[in-house]
Amino acid sequence: MGNGVQEQRASLTRGDVLPVASSNQSESSFESLKQTHSVVNSLFSGALAGALAKTAVAPLDRTKIIFQVSSARFSAKEAYRLIYRTYLKDGFISLWRGNSATMVRVIPYAAIQFCAHEQYKGLLGGYYGFQGKALPPFPRLLAGSMAGTTAAMLTYPLDMVRARMAVTPKEMYGNILHVFVRISREEGLKTLYRGFTPTILGVVPYAGLSFFTYETLKKVHAERSGRLQPYSYERLAFGACAGLIGQSASYPLDVVRRRMQTAGVTGHTYGTILGTMREIVAEEGVIRGLYKGLSMNWVKGPIAVGISFTTFDLTQILLRKLHQMGYTNR
Repeated sequence: MGNGVQEQRASLTRGDVLPVASSNQSESSFESLKQTHSVVNSLFSGALAGALAKTAVAPLDRTKIIFQVSSARFSAKEAYRLIYRTYLKDGFISLWRGNSATMVRVIPYAAIQFCAHEQYKGLLGGYYGFQGKALPPFPRLLAGSMAGTTAAMLTYPLDMVRARMAVTPKEMYGNILHVFVRISREEGLKTLYRGFTPTILGVVPYAGLSFFTYETLKKVHAERSGRLQPYSYERLAFGACAGLIGQSASYPLDVVRRRMQTAGVTGHTYGTILGTMREIVAEEGVIRGLYKGLSMNWVKGPIAVGISFTTFDLTQILLRKLHQMGYTNR
């Protein structure tokens, strides 16, 4: 009889433990699935945001790069003439020359950058005790800088190829693969990372300030208006401000990066960041050299960054709603 009671107790104990273990496993797998969905959503939203933003300003971006890598004086009138001459000579589509290379770079770059930013926000939020809330100023700046650096490190050779395609005639490079093969054969694989250091040095303030400004404006808006989600036009305005501040802060390094990337086809030999800066300043001056094309960036930058941040946010919201609807209908 004692054995029967012991067996019954053992049976009850086993019966009590098993559902708890099953419940823990269920919660763990749900959290894992939720995290996977979050990463996939961020990657997709970021890729779409980058593609739309860059395509919208591609003609202006190409014109800016051409002026950045030459010693020709920049003005709005000269930029317009260049765009018009390109249109007359090669047709309307030629204004988007190099955009395929841009897409090959921008889609993974934007996907990685936005996804990394979401992950870094979560990690820093947990570290500083602000999980699920708006980060304090310094972690907010740090999350953006780390996201931009991560994306730039993983996609840099594609940026190099895109710059080459933007400043060379169609006859020189047939397609993206041709650029990779020809650079590797004629200039060496190391050339694919020429300009990498100024890129990273420029990305830290650019991405940091862009994300910081956008997140800060959304936070202030929520506190002042009482609305958690801004309207679309407000998101565009916040993104435009973020782009204006971020690009202005890092612009000289962007010019240096472009000069170093295109040295092989422009006849210059740029070795170091400081050496490149000195040569640009000596030939063209500080403002006309290191800030060449900045006024065009003040037009295209806010447009591109505004579209990018707005597209990312709205796509994220849409995907979350679709995900919730899927669970509701089950």
